[in-house]
Amino acid sequence: MSKFLTQSAEYMPLLLKGLWLTIAVTILALCLATVLGLVWALLRTSGIRALAAPTRVLVEFVRGIPILVILFYIYFVMPEIGIDLTAFQAGVIGLALTYSCYIGETFRAGIEAVDKGQVEAAKSIGMKRPLMMRRVVLPQAFRIVLPPYANNVVMLLKDSSQVSVISVAELTMQGKMLASSTFNNMTVFTLVALLYLCLTIPLNFVMRRVEIAMGKAP
Repeated sequence: MSKFLTQSAEYMPLLLKGLWLTIAVTILALCLATVLGLVWALLRTSGIRALAAPTRVLVEFVRGIPILVILFYIYFVMPEIGIDLTAFQAGVIGLALTYSCYIGETFRAGIEAVDKGQVEAAKSIGMKRPLMMRRVVLPQAFRIVLPPYANNVVMLLKDSSQVSVISVAELTMQGKMLASSTFNNMTVFTLVALLYLCLTIPLNFVMRRVEIAMGKAP
C-alpha cells in the first residue's frame, strides 16, 4: 500500500492535468450537444415535413456511425477539404455532434409525451407555437426527459475518453502515456479509474437530487 501511495503522489500531477482537460471537453461538448439536440427535437416535432424529414435522416445517420469514426473523419478527413481543426476542437465537435442526436431523441420523446390536451388548450386561447413551446410544452418536457438526459451526461463524460485516439491529452491519454513510460500499468490505470469515479459519482448524486426535486424520482 505504501508503494501505491508513493507512486500515486508521483503520478497524480500529470493525471490531474488530463482530468481538467476531460472536464473541459465534457462541458463544452455537453453545452453544444444540448443546444443542437434541442434544435433537432424542435425540427422533428415541427410538423413541417421539409424540416422534419432531413433532420430525421441526419439523426439516424449520425447515430449509426461509431464515435471513433466520426472523430477520425473530423480530424483527419476534414482538413482535406480545407477545414483544419485542432485535436481538442475536433474532439469537442465530434462528441457534441454524436450526443446531440441522442439528446435530441430524448427531447423529442419528452415533447411528444406532453399531454395533448394542454397543447390543444394553448392553441385554443390563441397561443402561437413559439410561445406555446416556451411556456407550456418545454417546461413539462424538461421534467420528463431529466432522467434520460442525466444518463446521457454521464455517458458523455465517460465517452470523452474516446478523444484520446486523436491525441487529445485528456485523462485516458495521460494515463496511457504515463503507463508506457513507467510500465506501471496497475497503479496508473487504477488511478485513472478512481479519478473517473471522482467525477461520475458526484455527478450521479447531483442529477439524482435534481430528479427528486423535480418530482421525477421516487
